[in-house]
Amino acid sequence: QVQLVESGGGLVQPGGSLRLSCAASGSIFIIAVMGWYRQAPGKQRELVATITSASYSNYADSVKGRFTISRDNAKNTVYLQMNSLKPEDTAVYYCNADLVSAPPQFDRREYWGQGTQVTVSS
Repeated sequence: QVQLVESGGGLVQPGGSLRLSCAASGSIFIIAVMGWYRQAPGKQRELVATITSASYSNYADSVKGRFTISRDNAKNTVYLQMNSLKPEDTAVYYCNADLVSAPPQFDRREYWGQGTQVTVSS
């Protein structure tokens, strides 16, 4: 079993900052890609940022220059530093991991966290 547990969401004023964390635990062999997605009310889930085990990162155009994704491979943890937050960043943020489970399964699949609410409002 693999679990992803997110933390760090909350209410922040426009222009403020938040840092999200997501720790993966369980029967893990290797995590290829970790990432963050978000879903606002009435909208589809969208990519925010991803990062590979070699620390290659990718960002949605809407967050470039404001958000920074990073990971600690030893802790199986991914972070999302969000600066200059805007009301349109309000959404539930979901952690995602593309990983291979430990033997004997050696099963590669994606896992999702339960989501953490980020609200940007004055």
